[in-house]
Amino acid sequence: MYPKAFTALVEQLQHLPGVGAKTAERYAFHILDWDEEQLNAFVKSFAAIRTGIHICQICGNLAESDQCAICRDHARDNGVICVVQSARDVIAMEKTQEYHGVYHILNGVISTTKGILPDDLNIQSLIDRIDESTKEIIIATNPTVEGETTALYLAKLLEPYSLTITRIAHGLPMGGHLDYADELTLIKALEGRKKM
Repeated sequence: MYPKAFTALVEQLQHLPGVGAKTAERYAFHILDWDEEQLNAFVKSFAAIRTGIHICQICGNLAESDQCAICRDHARDNGVICVVQSARDVIAMEKTQEYHGVYHILNGVISTTKGILPDDLNIQSLIDRIDESTKEIIIATNPTVEGETTALYLAKLLEPYSLTITRIAHGLPMGGHLDYADELTLIKALEGRKKM
């Protein structure tokens, strides 16, 4: 019923989370209304994702070069490392404007039901980062079963090191996610973190 190019666009838009057939169709019609400049900027931004975004060699965050802006920032406290599940969680924490340490992204959590084991996560590079200047590691995985399992695993793994290991407080509801929490909830969670 539609031209092949339009149908292909609708099908690709349906790959976005929460976008069904009707919404994808509506988006496609909206894109058809764009002028040439808007459409070129849109296409260019998609192409730039593959060439312009890298993974930080230190923490695993999204970056425009070998290191992310946070790892390059000399004003940050490199002695405090906040361990999170994903780059989205870094953005959520940064919105609080209360945390001034650095981050480490695990790229997931331990989940035996999904076949995700500790070796599948970015854990070894966290261990490699620990040196005499490291004072504290804050474990800020989501308060889900998998997040708690990962937090306990990390706490046990980090026990031999002479540093403080803390877990963010449960100001977040069980089953919740960092990137959905508001800034005040995250501030309270950071303030109430406890030693593991």
